Amino acid sequence: MGIGMVIAIAAAALIIGALAGVLVHVAILKAMGVKSATAANKIKSDAQREAERLLREARVTAKSDVLKIKEEFESEMKDRRRELQNSERRLSQKEENLDRKADSFEAKVRNLEKKEHDLEQIKDRLLAKEDELKKGISKQIDELQRIAQMDRETAIEMLLDKLKGEVENECGMLIRNLVDEAKQKAERESQRLLTLAIQRYAGDCTYERTTATIPLPSDEMKGRIIGREGRNIRALEAATGVNILIDDTPEAVVISCFDPIRKEVARRLLEKLIGDGRIHPTRIEELIKKIRKEIDEEVFDAGEKAVLDCGLQGVPKPIINLLGRLQFRFSFSQNVLKHSIETAAFMGTIAAELGLDEQKARRIGLFHDIGKAVDHEVEGTHASIGADILRKHNEAKDVINAVAAHHEEVEGTSLYAFLANACDALSASRPGARSETTELYLKRLEQLEAIASEFSGVESCFALQAGREIRVVVQPEKISEAQAQVLSRDICTRIEKEMNYPGQIKVSVIRETRSVEYAK
Repeated sequence: MGIGMVIAIAAAALIIGALAGVLVHVAILKAMGVKSATAANKIKSDAQREAERLLREARVTAKSDVLKIKEEFESEMKDRRRELQNSERRLSQKEENLDRKADSFEAKVRNLEKKEHDLEQIKDRLLAKEDELKKGISKQIDELQRIAQMDRETAIEMLLDKLKGEVENECGMLIRNLVDEAKQKAERESQRLLTLAIQRYAGDCTYERTTATIPLPSDEMKGRIIGREGRNIRALEAATGVNILIDDTPEAVVISCFDPIRKEVARRLLEKLIGDGRIHPTRIEELIKKIRKEIDEEVFDAGEKAVLDCGLQGVPKPIINLLGRLQFRFSFSQNVLKHSIETAAFMGTIAAELGLDEQKARRIGLFHDIGKAVDHEVEGTHASIGADILRKHNEAKDVINAVAAHHEEVEGTSLYAFLANACDALSASRPGARSETTELYLKRLEQLEAIASEFSGVESCFALQAGREIRVVVQPEKISEAQAQVLSRDICTRIEKEMNYPGQIKVSVIRETRSVEYAK
């Protein structure tokens, strides 16, 4: 829109406003009754002057606005021209940079092409040299085969045999070093833990023997026990469920029964009857009820005391009763209940040192032989029976697994299973814990020597230290140093699989070369 157009519009607006004001003024005068022509002319001239004045003011205002708009427009145009010039300079610089980069890139491409050409030439030269080397190696191999009178396959076999021997020797040395180092560390740590556990446990030696022999004041008492036509002995056997053997042994009666509770009831019953002197079926029935009640109370008290001694909580009453029955059960003359308490103490001490749950470890140690309370009534090993009993009473899975695996009948799933196995052996093998017959002792020694002598290259073997060590002498021309280490490991594996023994057995393989000459 031009400046003249703006001024015309402004002037027209002012004129229209002035005319409108005159018309309004005339209308007002008409309303007021003014009809004089002179007044009308005066009003008209005033209106024209006012209109001219307004027109002049509008023109001045319009010119001022136009000048202002023009200045703003020119300023904006200057800014845009400046921006365009800057943009042109930047584009020019970028174009120059691109030209320089393009020149540099072309130079690099030419350089790479030259290097590629050089590499091709080098590759050709290397291939030629490789062919020459192959021909030279082939000639040397043919010459070596001619001189050594040996083909390539035979030479490879000889090298492999030599390498195999060297590798076996190095492997044997490495195995021996690793095993020795591991044994030293394990022995130091295990000795510390076991010594600590034994020192903290102050239990007595549990060397006890079960006996089914009842002493009599005189042989005359045998007749009274038998009674008229055997009625007394029949009543005794029927009431207790045992077999009473009366033979030529002077002043003694033997009780035979597989159930230790029944055997204990029969023993106490006979002792009271013999002490009282009144032996007849009615008296037997009176005493048997009283003795059974006493035994039941003692069983529960013994189980409850064992639980309290181990510091356990939440043990069901059936489990407490089974624990109490273990006080009448013996294994190699060791009281099973005392053995269980001792194992729990060892497990708790070692578990605390290893950062395991001490309460859980004690629980496993106390329950590990609970199956022996009923193994004469239920088929299966005492470990599996004990696990089934604990499973019925909702014990934890790792407790059940540790009890089932403490004789390695099943695979242990936690450290508690291996700890139970170790502490069970520790309680059984410590001095004074158990005794064994001479027959079993000699049989174990013979089996130990028989296992070692079955291996090839063994010259002789000797069981020492009451069967806790075996020394194996090998033939040096058949067994190397490396093979001796492997042989000791194999013998240990066979012993672990085939023998039952307390504690551990040390296997020493001795290999020595002797040179003997005689001076004449």
